[in-house]
Amino acid sequence: MYWRPGCTYCMALRLRLLFTRLRYTRVNIWRDPDAAAFVRSVADGNETVPTVTVAGRAMVNPSKRQLLEAVRAHAPHLLGR
Repeated sequence: MYWRPGCTYCMALRLRLLFTRLRYTRVNIWRDPDAAAFVRSVADGNETVPTVTVAGRAMVNPSKRQLLEAVRAHAPHLLGR
């Protein structure tokens, strides 16, 4: 999950994922210029977060439902046990 401090959308998605079995890594785009560049490349030049990749597919500001559907379809191993 690409995120930045103070982003309420990022916090909301993280809270929604709290009780799922989904394993993910957070990347702060304010500390990682390459990550910020990636987010801009998939978000029409904007640093829109949260941006999430699932099996190489970028999702800009996905809902919990959209994200979990993508994981089930393309990367079910990320759901853990």
